[in-house]
Amino acid sequence: MNLTAKDMGQRLALLRPELISHGLRLTKDMSQAEDLAQDTIERALRFESRFEEGTNLRAWVHHILTNLFISGCRRQRREVKAFAVLSTDPCAWTASGTDRIAMEGFTRSVQRAIDDLPSRFRETLVLSDIEELSYKQVAERLRVPVGTVMSRLHRGRRLLGQALQDGGECLIDRAA
Repeated sequence: MNLTAKDMGQRLALLRPELISHGLRLTKDMSQAEDLAQDTIERALRFESRFEEGTNLRAWVHHILTNLFISGCRRQRREVKAFAVLSTDPCAWTASGTDRIAMEGFTRSVQRAIDDLPSRFRETLVLSDIEELSYKQVAERLRVPVGTVMSRLHRGRRLLGQALQDGGECLIDRAA
């Protein structure tokens, strides 16, 4: 039996409070948490054809929420870097190839947590999440299969999340 759009919407509506709670743990801001939950529901409805009936809907939408949060942190980091460059050189937007890896946006505790990761996870995490290389590019650079990159990235993010859980920090310093 296929899940109808109406059924999907009803099931997602029931998960909304849980998604807001998860978003609040990540963002530490109710307004952002509600927006994140709404974006998650919208994305789940848009891509409902990719949901496999019989699998865990709850896990699927929490995965979507986490990915949206990580993408938001990346976008925010890029914006902070762009504004920092533009504030010192208003014509910098015309330059090409001047991107440099900007780790200065991290708080000390986040930087310490990244540095404390085992090297294979740290390298993969830095190349994928900080330098924003594709899985294929990371695999080529590290000379490992793409599946290994995905596995290391998953485990590295999980280890980083566990290391930061007590501090409850986002991946970037908002004051940067």
